[in-house]
Amino acid sequence: MRNTMKIAGLAIILILAATVLSSKPNTMHSMQGVWELQSFSNWNGDVIDTVAKAPGYRQVKIYYNGKIMWSRWVPGDKQGRFGYGSYHLTEDELHETIEYGDFEMMQALDTMRVFEFKLDLKDNTYSQISMDQDGNPTFSENYIRID
Repeated sequence: MRNTMKIAGLAIILILAATVLSSKPNTMHSMQGVWELQSFSNWNGDVIDTVAKAPGYRQVKIYYNGKIMWSRWVPGDKQGRFGYGSYHLTEDELHETIEYGDFEMMQALDTMRVFEFKLDLKDNTYSQISMDQDGNPTFSENYIRID
């Protein structure tokens, strides 16, 4: 009887472990996933001016296991843009550290590698908001989850 109980207990533990390990991670309340830029916002005090991206303009970011990769395509530009690095979140901030990218990104990385934004994260949208030296919002990129 004791052996049967031990075997049944072990079976339950194995089933629970297999379920936890094989289940898809919950990405609905995290940055993990694929996001596409939808619009830009500019702040002037309390006034927010939101502008849709230009026709044909595409910018996609992929966040996965602490890593980020982004690419951008601008119509008429013969070279796309891309970058790769790592990211971490706090309760209301997004920190991206870009390690490498295309030629233009590598030139920009000579002056700045770490990007810090105020984060407004919802289930299927997020905004990365640039702040001025006084902590006031100035500009944001607004994304929607596509996967």
